[in-house]
Amino acid sequence: MTDLTRQPHVILTGDRPTGQLHLGHYVGSLRQRVALQTQHPQYILIADLQGLTDNGSQPQKIASNVLEVMADYLAVGIDPSHSTICLQSALPALAELTMLYMNIVTVSRVERNPTVKNEIQQKGFARSLPTGFLVYPISQAADITAFGASLVPVGDDQLPMIEQTNEIVHKMNSLLSEPVLRRCQALLSPVSRLPGIDGNAKMSKSLGNTLTLSATEEQIHKAVGAMYTDPQHLRISDPGQVEGNVVFTYLDAFHPDAEKVAAMKAHYRQGGLGDRQCKMALEECLQALLAPIRERRKEMIADKGALLALLKQGSEKAHDHTQKTLHAVKRGLGLPVMF
Repeated sequence: MTDLTRQPHVILTGDRPTGQLHLGHYVGSLRQRVALQTQHPQYILIADLQGLTDNGSQPQKIASNVLEVMADYLAVGIDPSHSTICLQSALPALAELTMLYMNIVTVSRVERNPTVKNEIQQKGFARSLPTGFLVYPISQAADITAFGASLVPVGDDQLPMIEQTNEIVHKMNSLLSEPVLRRCQALLSPVSRLPGIDGNAKMSKSLGNTLTLSATEEQIHKAVGAMYTDPQHLRISDPGQVEGNVVFTYLDAFHPDAEKVAAMKAHYRQGGLGDRQCKMALEECLQALLAPIRERRKEMIADKGALLALLKQGSEKAHDHTQKTLHAVKRGLGLPVMF
């Protein structure tokens, strides 16, 4: 259990701008970022370079989504006066630290990372695997350590990344004249992995089973209507199964009244509660959650100049911070610091 009362904590989170953010991002990390931003220093990285690791042949996809993600951040309540939002490609220290770390991590160690193995299989790379994608855990370690982050909000599928980051911290510190890098720990959300609206795997942009934060009323209605329930629950009077039932998974994640959800589960298991009623309860809470986010987002994305100015401001602040870490590492290794 992470002790959030212990000071000081530095938080680093981020997202690859491969598309608009969705409900999986919201429960997995965004909700926590908003809650914690007034308690601890927080950096939020739009990881465009990591987005290119499996989109290198379509860079416009990444470029066009940078401000889309920025708009999502502001729409959910991330406040630039409390959270520093920055762009990965604007921070050269991250790329240089990645290169330094790559020299102390073996290919076999990266290949053993279960998150990398699963994603390589999911994307069907085989031997066409981009080198950048293979080593992106090292890039993530550079991101985390450059900011001196001690807390990293992640889903449980990202725990191997935290483990590998701390291995790199230990190895690099042993090579430096004195320890510079800080170990980190994962901060898991109560809902670390949200299934897709199709019931398969997790909600993922690459799988096309998401519900974005900008979803319209009709899109929400259609998504909830198509959600998987219990195929054996043929009549309302039949006892139903809650486990594996996507509607109840989403009710647990999003409904504001946990007692009401618990009562619905008991009723469903006993029989007498229809899938339609469950879906109506879910749609009602999702419509209430997303309507204000959708409206704020519409305002934000209409002024891309303002979004870019905020991103530039945050990136300048982050630039100075990450350069200090890079210089400390280079001095510790005996390398000259020229700029």
